[in-house]
Amino acid sequence: MKIKIAIIFGGKTAEHEVSLKSASNVFNSVDRTKFVPLLLGVDKSGKWFYNDQYAFDNVNLADNDYFAGATPVYLSSNGNTVSVIVAKENHVLVNFNAAFPIIHGTFGEDGTLQGILKALNVPFVGPDILGSSIAMDKDVTKRLLKAADIPVANSYTLYKHFPNEYSFQEIVSSLRLPVFVKPANAGSSVGVSKVTNETEYRAALLTAFRFDNKILVEEAVIGKELECGVLGNEEPQASIVGEIVATETFYSYDAKYIHSDGVVLQVPARIEAHISDTIRQLAVKACKAIGCEGMARVDFLLSSENKLVLNEINTLPGFTEISMYPKMWEATGISEKELITILINLAIQRHERNVNLSTEIEK
Repeated sequence: MKIKIAIIFGGKTAEHEVSLKSASNVFNSVDRTKFVPLLLGVDKSGKWFYNDQYAFDNVNLADNDYFAGATPVYLSSNGNTVSVIVAKENHVLVNFNAAFPIIHGTFGEDGTLQGILKALNVPFVGPDILGSSIAMDKDVTKRLLKAADIPVANSYTLYKHFPNEYSFQEIVSSLRLPVFVKPANAGSSVGVSKVTNETEYRAALLTAFRFDNKILVEEAVIGKELECGVLGNEEPQASIVGEIVATETFYSYDAKYIHSDGVVLQVPARIEAHISDTIRQLAVKACKAIGCEGMARVDFLLSSENKLVLNEINTLPGFTEISMYPKMWEATGISEKELITILINLAIQRHERNVNLSTEIEK
């Protein structure tokens, strides 16, 4: 019997449009001999919708509006399945057995959606609540990585209610220019600015505080931008390392998802073998340090002086046609279709492990 897998996309997030592209690619790549995929949308206001009249082949959510003909729904757990129910009429439209959440950023990647799915008692792809919420907060992640002796860039943390706790002069004296200003809780380079003077710094604070109440001012590690995929639960594995060759000043949101000519993806990365080995080891170690199972894309920076730092951990990396995570695994020997199958199976295995643990505790 085929497993019905709900691909949950959209969301109340600055990365809504990226999610549309990722979900389309995942839906079109699912192995139909093993799974029955269905699309479950969350609009920009956070409301859930299901469209049973939407196309089932060669889906393109970015160009064809899923929400236009969709029905408002809510979810209800029903033993080993979840029912998608019409909000007004309370009748079931469809059921599913597992979920592939592909809502990037806030409300989708930060543990919020994971909590909903866990409460529904359904297996879901990607890390659990704790790993998701930790990885989303760059400040908390840095603290845990430091405790695990994993190198990270030096930074200051600022809060919206006290933005001038550290002066520009104090920060520059410690970190030197340029610096990067970024929201603590955001992905895909949303709200990130490169700063070379105090005027740019003030503008960057305003930009970053639009997306979060906590931000980081971080030293710039100028050099290669490197990425490594991690896959697995208790014993995760690392992919071949990839390199981002950006034609812009840094790997921006537009370069990642909109203008593919703004970046070149180099797999494998043009680095020495021992550095590649170090990155792969650190990527796995980092995921274990924050309790991240299932999958993650771990990003590193390597300076011209060979200073290596872990930049961030992405728990629901992009799955668009130009996204690095599936490309790195393809270069490692796992096709995108196989990768999606593995991710769903990992979700089911973790769910069964946790259910069995709960059963043992109750005895």
